[in-house]
Amino acid sequence: MLCKSVYIMLFSVLLCNSNAVLAQAEEEFTTTDKDKFQDYFFEALKQKGIENYDKAIVSLEKCLKLEPKNATIHFELGKNYFAQKNYSNAISSFEDASRIDPTNKWFLIGVYDVNYATKDYLGGIATIKKLIPLDSKFKEDLTSLYMNTSQFDKALDLINDLNETVGKSDRRESYKIQILSQGKFQKSEIENLVDLIKSSPKEESNYVSLIYLYSKNNQVEKVLETARKLEKEIPTSVWAQVSLFKYHLENNDGLNAVKSMNLVLESTKVVDSKIKHRMLNEFLLFVNNNPEFTSDLEKAVSYFDNDPEINVSKELGKFYHTKKQFDKAIKYYELSNQKTDKIDVETNFLLLQAYVDAKQFEIVAKKATDFVDLFPNQSQFYYFSGLAYNQLGQFKKAKDMLEMGMDFVVNDNTLEINFNIQLGEAYNGLGDTTKKELYFSKANQLLKK
Repeated sequence: MLCKSVYIMLFSVLLCNSNAVLAQAEEEFTTTDKDKFQDYFFEALKQKGIENYDKAIVSLEKCLKLEPKNATIHFELGKNYFAQKNYSNAISSFEDASRIDPTNKWFLIGVYDVNYATKDYLGGIATIKKLIPLDSKFKEDLTSLYMNTSQFDKALDLINDLNETVGKSDRRESYKIQILSQGKFQKSEIENLVDLIKSSPKEESNYVSLIYLYSKNNQVEKVLETARKLEKEIPTSVWAQVSLFKYHLENNDGLNAVKSMNLVLESTKVVDSKIKHRMLNEFLLFVNNNPEFTSDLEKAVSYFDNDPEINVSKELGKFYHTKKQFDKAIKYYELSNQKTDKIDVETNFLLLQAYVDAKQFEIVAKKATDFVDLFPNQSQFYYFSGLAYNQLGQFKKAKDMLEMGMDFVVNDNTLEINFNIQLGEAYNGLGDTTKKELYFSKANQLLKK
């Protein structure tokens, strides 16, 4: 959206203008003309104040007959026409005022208001270029106009100029991202950033932007070259380590990768948590093939203890679970439980499944039964308890748990199948062939659905 310039003409300013008008009138008018001019002018102000724009315009036209080259009267006419949305007359009046007094920015702002209201953005550009020498803040408006008219090369040049002279802004940075998403503008921006780094080698943001562009273009060597320059100029820069970390991993340099990763994770500077999570995931894959760095992984995980966005220990548990490394999965699920006072049901479902996969059924029976007491409506805890008791040969306990838990199975076909299978196993262990066949038959019927 364009930055809308809103003109504000206080009543006191208008009075000052009116005094100037009247002073001039003293020289040119007879006493009668001067009185008429004053009456018409203040009548126009009064009518405009109560939104009787037609009457205000009539009074202002009478003023113009007495003094046709009075810029203030033309300006007031423009404002009344603008209020009526009579844009053709409004812009004509504002332009007349500006031609009479080209140094008054408010007259040009009136023209720009009409350009904006009529979506005449090319006209707006022409107007803003006249305004900028009178008030440089209108360069911001020009940036928006260039974006709106797809003059991205001019917009980029102006954005870079403003970034250097007045500092960055969120709006301009958003525009810049939009422009640089088009590859043809990236080369000129890269050249601009290289020059900025030469002239201001301690400005970290320029290195970061340059690394981002090189990365988008898969210029790995340039990324590393820029990261090393950043590290040399600003040894404490976290952003240099973000880039170097990936380079070290690709070169199987675990020691330096750990060093870079820890500098990023330890930093209190604003590094997006998603970047930190990505680094941890990449290091996790590295450790999977280089287990000698397991202790470094555990240290890295500890940095996320208070991360509100993601339970890193739980995610690590899932990772090792899919790798069928059940002992490690159990370790991180248990660690996840230790880091919060609130019991996470999903984590404990995963934990019990990991214990089952590791064939540690005594622990499953104990934990699942305890969870049944805490969450009597959670059918899966009954299931894990019954499964464990079956594996331990305690078929009566298995039957009792499974029959109680079956009442809480709702709209979960897979779980219902598993309940029936385990009930069949329990009755088989108890020697009840009829009920064994009944539950196995139910499981088969559900499988066919």
